[in-house]
Amino acid sequence: MSELVFGLDTFGDVPQDDAGKPTSQAAAIRQVVAEAVLADQIGVDVIALGEHHRPEYSISTPETVLAGIATRTERIKLASGVTVLSSDDPVRVYQRFATVDALSNGRAQVILGRGSFTESFPLFGYDLADYDVLFEEKIELFVKLLDEQPVTWNGTVRAPLDDADVFPKTESGRLDTWVGVGGSPQSVVRTAQYGLPLMLAIIGGQAKRFAPYVDLYRRAAEQLGTTAYPVGMHSPGFLADTDAEAKQIFWPHYRVMRNRLGRLRGWPPITQAEFESEIENGSLYIGSPETVARKMARSIQDLGVGRFDLIYTAGAQPVSARLRAVELYGTKVIPMVRDLLAG
Repeated sequence: MSELVFGLDTFGDVPQDDAGKPTSQAAAIRQVVAEAVLADQIGVDVIALGEHHRPEYSISTPETVLAGIATRTERIKLASGVTVLSSDDPVRVYQRFATVDALSNGRAQVILGRGSFTESFPLFGYDLADYDVLFEEKIELFVKLLDEQPVTWNGTVRAPLDDADVFPKTESGRLDTWVGVGGSPQSVVRTAQYGLPLMLAIIGGQAKRFAPYVDLYRRAAEQLGTTAYPVGMHSPGFLADTDAEAKQIFWPHYRVMRNRLGRLRGWPPITQAEFESEIENGSLYIGSPETVARKMARSIQDLGVGRFDLIYTAGAQPVSARLRAVELYGTKVIPMVRDLLAG
């Protein structure tokens, strides 16, 4: 297997300051930049910023924040996680990430997806009835743009293009592009069809239940004659010096966030027993560095993935605790996982 890649993901959750008061959304964005700078310094491979249009989250334009991070970091990859392509324009998405690529000396990475939230559709004037066709047509156009040649394209969801050249060009000649998938076989096959790397969102249940999707991606790529890249996965978690401390910091804020979103989706309130079960048997990676590293290593082995991203914010965890979690991930967890898998 090629060298494992380790990332950190955030939606820019609005945290509490150390006096227990919510920060402003502006301060939350600056906090993410500070965390990305720390992650760069301690050897984390990727920082991925999600796009949301809700009050709990501060980041609505990942590429804008990534551009700021680009000027303060040296080596870390700068990704979206995900860019909701369905409610955006492929040409503008390409241009913005190509610009981040220029600012970062080739470190930009766009992860395209449908998004698990739908607020962006009415916000930007899209009909949810067109949910499928919007993504299908727009990813087709985006893949054409990746060749960095004049594009001719015609569809139903935006104006056609006739031999249109798009700028800026990247120095490498191709923008690093992935597709984020939540569990749809059709989406997995489409990703293979376009020859793009696959990022699996595994946010509940045992990771190994996603093994059929990894296998499907590889088989589809083989049958379609495209490249099957090492698959990535991302899952939520949190780190502190001990298991008990990690749970104590994470749970009360996670419960508030989870129940707020659950009310919108018809989920019952989460119980602490369910929370503990998801840590023990599911896809919450919460605890001390050793606890989290051992669980990550098991999931990486079970699925045979080449990349693991930890969604390190989920609710209003305090600023200082978040920085400590980033520090522990880069300095303790990543080396431990590498050692466990090498052994």
